[in-house]
Amino acid sequence: MKPIIAKYNRARLRDKIYASWLGKNIGGTIGAPYEGTTNFLDVKGFNSPPGKPLPNDDLDLQLVWLLALEKEGPYHFNSRVLSEYWLTAISPFWNEYGRGKANLLCGIPAPLSGELFNEKWNSSNGAWIRSEIWASLAPGYPAIAREYAFADASIDHGLGEGTYAEFFTASLESSAYFMSDIRKIIEEGLSAIPQDCRVYKAVKLVLDEYDKGTPYREVREMLVKQSEDIGWFQAPANVGYVAIGLLYGEGDFKKSVLYATNCGDDTDCTAGTVGAILGIVHGTAGIPKDWLEYIGDGIDFVCVNTQYREFMPKTCSELTDRVMELMPIVLYAHNIKVEWTDGDDELPRFFQGMIIDRPFDGNEIGKRSQWCFELPHVPYLEAYAEYDRKPVVKPGEKIKIRIVFTHSTLDTYNLTFKPMLPEGWTIDCTKMVNIAHELYYFHRYTEPVVWEGEITVGEKVDAINHAYIIAEPSLHGQPLIADFVILS
Repeated sequence: MKPIIAKYNRARLRDKIYASWLGKNIGGTIGAPYEGTTNFLDVKGFNSPPGKPLPNDDLDLQLVWLLALEKEGPYHFNSRVLSEYWLTAISPFWNEYGRGKANLLCGIPAPLSGELFNEKWNSSNGAWIRSEIWASLAPGYPAIAREYAFADASIDHGLGEGTYAEFFTASLESSAYFMSDIRKIIEEGLSAIPQDCRVYKAVKLVLDEYDKGTPYREVREMLVKQSEDIGWFQAPANVGYVAIGLLYGEGDFKKSVLYATNCGDDTDCTAGTVGAILGIVHGTAGIPKDWLEYIGDGIDFVCVNTQYREFMPKTCSELTDRVMELMPIVLYAHNIKVEWTDGDDELPRFFQGMIIDRPFDGNEIGKRSQWCFELPHVPYLEAYAEYDRKPVVKPGEKIKIRIVFTHSTLDTYNLTFKPMLPEGWTIDCTKMVNIAHELYYFHRYTEPVVWEGEITVGEKVDAINHAYIIAEPSLHGQPLIADFVILS
């Protein structure tokens, strides 16, 4: 199919991407010394030695994601790819990082890796703090940014509030490249998540109280109260602190970053995200020169494994250049061809009556079972699998499983299914499904096809059990293998 043409003013876009990384570094360095503070603060500036930024996992993980896209490419890129890089390139085992990583090491893929044994932390902050990379690779196309954000967040947050939080920030930041009204930018972020989720309610509280003229310290206390049942270091309140910084800071970089920091809690994350967003909105002209001179252009590391650091950008300038090289490739994978211009930006939204920036949002993800996982891509098919309940069983119990297929070729064919189960286990399942090409320009608009089965567990149950479902196509192509990991 002939790609859509999107025109970007190269100099202006580069300046905004560069400013987002500078803002991330500045805000993260301001906030880092106060991370975990439970009281209201009165921070007035840096509390670290001049000359370089403090290391921060908020930025580290995004460098790994950049490398993953550079090495693997954006085609058929999903959580499976990112999971492999997480296991080899990222060292921390704290909180949700540790829960997700432990599950991956047991063969449990995302999003299930972010759900199992992670009830305490799947609403935490580890995902939304690393969304700038997706926004910078899809500037002005927030749904594309959200698609990559889901692959990212689901690894250690499943379908929890932490994932909705990254939908919010990725959408907000992608939109901010071509919007200047902070209120409207925040509303763009809210449009990407369900109104009944906690992140939405936290941000909406800030918007409503700001309109009433409520002092930001009082709004901060309202957010603490709203989240007291889930505790500290959780996404809803901290994303609310970001909204406080953006709204009450009134576009002033220093004021906004300090307000977010003064709210306490995960201060490097909130201040860093506010700095990144204002960098996107205003470019380098909006970053205070004295603060920029204080930390410079460098990048430090804290959680990237040593052997990978030689492949990472060492400065914000280098990081920006690599993003600028990769961005056209990412958009081309979504049928958008980038043309650079010295004039005005032109970003088409529709082609032949169909929206380009497809509606990938929190409501779409909400249709899935909580206990789902992505399958490896094959050239002709995309799919995810799910259980009807938590995949922990006892002998003799039943558990239902499904595979949801999305067509990605111009052919029509049948899929036949071959189960391979542990000894003594049985399954009642669909034997064949038909995958039909529909006359749509973008394959993701075709209706999904569902395979279903119900497993009866045998008398022998190991700690970790594998039920393999092999889907074999009638056309010439490799089979798709779904590995349903079932625990006892």
